[in-house]
Amino acid sequence: MHCLFCNQSITIDLNWENLFLPRTMNGLCSQCENGMEKITGQRCRYCSRMSPDTVCRDCILWQRKFDGDDPLTENYAIFTYGELMQAMIAKWKYRGDYAVGHAFRYAFLQGFQKKFGKCKDFVAVPIPLSADRYKERGFNQAQMLASFLPANVSEALSRVSGEKQSKKTRKQRLSAQNPFRVNSPINKPVILVDDIYTTGTTLRHAAAILKKQGCPTVSSYTLVRG
Repeated sequence: MHCLFCNQSITIDLNWENLFLPRTMNGLCSQCENGMEKITGQRCRYCSRMSPDTVCRDCILWQRKFDGDDPLTENYAIFTYGELMQAMIAKWKYRGDYAVGHAFRYAFLQGFQKKFGKCKDFVAVPIPLSADRYKERGFNQAQMLASFLPANVSEALSRVSGEKQSKKTRKQRLSAQNPFRVNSPINKPVILVDDIYTTGTTLRHAAAILKKQGCPTVSSYTLVRG
């Protein structure tokens, strides 16, 4: 087999430990796998930013903005947005290489079980793309990530057309109007699923409109903390 990202040939060494229960393969060579930087050590309790502080400056500002009633309870992420991860996501999401997404399956499932494994009776909701973005890419990366999870997945949100988030400045993202509408209200706890937490605006827009329609609590789970 070949690495899903760099296409280098991969050789699997079998031994008595993995002969009958082989390690779940993520489809990456050892160099690419080692280049994916996981979030380790102290992190912000609300957004998963690597930080010596329990609550980072950005999340303090969000709490002030919502007078302590932030619609998003917390975000949990697995990886930092390092050089290799940026290249992998660009190939996967922006250049339409769907197969690259399978490289994240194992880590995304592991992280979910670690953080949300004890959660019961919740619904996973992937962040939707606009119709234009979906047509352009051919798939929704958030839907793909959600499909890796042992969860009830609902396409409860839809998104109106708009400019790509990656082309907006931080200021433009923070001041953007809510681009979502609710297709079907959910009266259970929701875990939003997306690829990257950047400013947190998109996830809070989604959380706010879901809560307005009767959802009791909304958290989020992302592959990367940007």
